[in-house]
Amino acid sequence: MPALPPYLIEPIFEQFSALLPEREVDHPLGCHRPRIPDRVVFEKLIQALVFGCAYHRIADESCSATTLRDRRDEWIELGVIDALREAVLEAYDRFIGLELSEVAVDCCITKAPRGGEVAGRSPVDRGKRGIKRSTAVDAEGIPIGGVTGPANRHDSPLLAPTLQHASELVGGLPEGTSVHLDRGYDSDLTRERLEKRGLISEISKKGKPSALGATKRWVVEWTSSEFCTPCTNTPTLTVTAVAR
Repeated sequence: MPALPPYLIEPIFEQFSALLPEREVDHPLGCHRPRIPDRVVFEKLIQALVFGCAYHRIADESCSATTLRDRRDEWIELGVIDALREAVLEAYDRFIGLELSEVAVDCCITKAPRGGEVAGRSPVDRGKRGIKRSTAVDAEGIPIGGVTGPANRHDSPLLAPTLQHASELVGGLPEGTSVHLDRGYDSDLTRERLEKRGLISEISKKGKPSALGATKRWVVEWTSSEFCTPCTNTPTLTVTAVAR
């Protein structure tokens, strides 16, 4: 099953290949092992991003996991990954755009079987190692930023760094943006933090049952169910904005 349909991946790869510098191959004996085509590696990397799987899971006879890592690092050093990201974000802004008048933030806990610098004891997995991902999304559920912390950390302290990360990636949240949160964030301190940023708090009340649709935070619940899957490592910042 392809990660993206051809009508999406074809124009993206065309833009990407145009960013790659000319590569001269001049082997004196002419019998060197041929280089894996860029298109093969590109599709594999897209699969890793879309499916959230490790490189060795998608490696096969056409391309090894080592080649994926080496080519990825090569493209990063050349700056073509950043250039492609900017081109994709510009196209997204032009054709669709973010809806930043409403923002939702929430956390989800995932496994961290290999530990990591921010992993901690998971309160929902018999004390095994885990991480907590705090994600901010726009009104349509598009991730705009996020941070990670130990699985046993409370949600509310992660709110400020999550909003800061999102603000940096989208070029600043508009003043008067409504931030939708569940009752785990219901405190005067949370409201003060949002007020200092010029944001409006929309928080479910503690001790009062409220339906998921009572506020506009359901979009982050949906996003978390799609993106917060068990992982094998724990970087300090994991959720990269897909749009700005």
